[in-house]
Amino acid sequence: MKTKIFFGCVMALLFTQSLYALTGREIMEKTDALPEPQTAFMNIIMTIYKGDRVEEKEFTFQAKQYPNDEDKALISFIRPTQITLLTHSYKNKEDDQWLKLSSGKIKRIASSEKGQPFVNSHFYYEDLSPVDIDEYKYELLGEEKAVGEDCYKVEGVKQSGEKVYDKVIFYVRKSDYFVVRIDFFKDGAFHKFLENYDVKEIDGILTPYRVKMELADGKGKTELALKDLKYNAPIADTTFNKESMR
Repeated sequence: MKTKIFFGCVMALLFTQSLYALTGREIMEKTDALPEPQTAFMNIIMTIYKGDRVEEKEFTFQAKQYPNDEDKALISFIRPTQITLLTHSYKNKEDDQWLKLSSGKIKRIASSEKGQPFVNSHFYYEDLSPVDIDEYKYELLGEEKAVGEDCYKVEGVKQSGEKVYDKVIFYVRKSDYFVVRIDFFKDGAFHKFLENYDVKEIDGILTPYRVKMELADGKGKTELALKDLKYNAPIADTTFNKESMR
C-alpha cells in the first residue's frame, strides 16, 4: 500500500510539473485551437455606462471564416442609429475596417484610429478585430483566479502591426483554455479590462452570453448581452463586400 501511495504521489508531481512546463505561447496555441464556427449570426444589446448616463444600443453581428485565416465581420446597428462597421481580418497583414455613418457616408478606419472608441463605447476599433497569436510575444506570469475561475496568466506584447496597447494579459481558464478575462495596458498604465460571463457550449463552441469592458478606474463600462445566436447557418459572401454598404 505504501508503495502504491508513493507511486501515486510521484505521478501527481510529474503531472503537475508537466503543466507548469507549458509556455505562454503553448497556452495561447491551445486557446487558438478551440473550435470555431464557420459562420456566426448574433443579436446583441450594448449598454454603455458613463457617470450617471446610461445608453442602450442594439446591433446584429455576422461573421464568416475564409481560407488563409481570413475572417470577415459585419456589425449593423438596429437602434438608435443605423451605423455599420465592416471588418476584413488577415494573417500577417493589417486589418481593413470601414464605417458607414447614419448619414450614409463611408469612411475607412485608418491604423492611427484603431485606438479610438467605437460608437462612444469602451470598446476600441482594435478590440473588434480577432487576435492573431503570431503577432504577439508571450510570457507565462503564473496562475491566478479570474471571474471565479482558475486561470493561467499570460502576458502578450504585440510585435508587429499598429500597436494600440503596450501589452495585454490574458486569463486563460485552466479547464478548457478559454479566455475569461483580458487586462489592457496603455501609456504605461493599467487601462481597462474585459470579462466574459455565462459561458455556454453551443454547437461545440464556447460562447459568452455576457461581456463587460470596464475602465480600470471604475469610471465607465460597456456591457454586451447576447440575445440571439446562430452558428454555421449560410451567409452570402456579398454580405461582407464594401460595395454592399452603400
